Amino acid sequence: MMTKFFGTGVALVTPFDANGNVDYTALANLVKYVSDGGVSYLVALGTTAETPTLTADEKDKILACIKSANAGKLPMMLGVGGNSTSDVIEKIKHTDFSGVDALLSVAPYYNKPSQAGMQAHYTAIADASPVPVVLYNVPSRTVVNIAPETTLRLAQHKNIIGIKEASGNLTQMGYILRDKSKDFLVISGDDGLAVPLVSIGGHGLISVAANVCPKQVSDMVNFALAQKNVEAGRLHLSLMELVDALFAEGSPVGIKCALQCKSLAENVLRLPLVQASAALTERMKKILS
Repeated sequence: MMTKFFGTGVALVTPFDANGNVDYTALANLVKYVSDGGVSYLVALGTTAETPTLTADEKDKILACIKSANAGKLPMMLGVGGNSTSDVIEKIKHTDFSGVDALLSVAPYYNKPSQAGMQAHYTAIADASPVPVVLYNVPSRTVVNIAPETTLRLAQHKNIIGIKEASGNLTQMGYILRDKSKDFLVISGDDGLAVPLVSIGGHGLISVAANVCPKQVSDMVNFALAQKNVEAGRLHLSLMELVDALFAEGSPVGIKCALQCKSLAENVLRLPLVQASAALTERMKKILS
């Protein structure tokens, strides 16, 4: 199980058509594009997929579309999270986990639980999940940080196999890597920190940039995992400007703009997100050209 999630996972976007409806054809094409580009696994219905704006029916159809397009080729991680523990467990009960290898669950946002509250939340989810659970720490979005001690306590649960760390704090990640058990995964949630994290023992990256440049991102992470630091560093530096632009006006605003520049999807988002500014669009075109 653990090695399924070494390397690069791609946090898939949800393409919309000009009318704002889910574009399932573009989504299926995107799955093929990133798969052909060499990513290691798919991450469905995460934050990058604009999940807060999707209906339950759309989520079911998006998951079915990704499964069909993937046809069992790559392992799949599915985002199922929220700030009501009972609601998350109800979602788990009503989700078809066939073809899904792990569940990715974001820290509870807005209601700001204590560390004890987060431990209880994740323990309940792990007890209820039919597949292994990966924690997702992203304090810039949730306003709460999963402390290293909490992560390490949760890592002792037999159904919790890793963490997607997007705290931006390498010292925090270092404490987890130093003290964790051998089989617990520590995955970067930031494209720009993948190489530094892997260099101290991390296992890869869940990437936004891989939607648009899967080969470059996958090569970068694979070089880092193989301890080919010069090659990994060169790709890291070559991708810096793109990664900076992708997040300049928030995600997935930047990646939707980039996908349109590459004719991979329409640049359509659902409110409250809006399209990238004209200045960022021009900048993105120059970077991708």
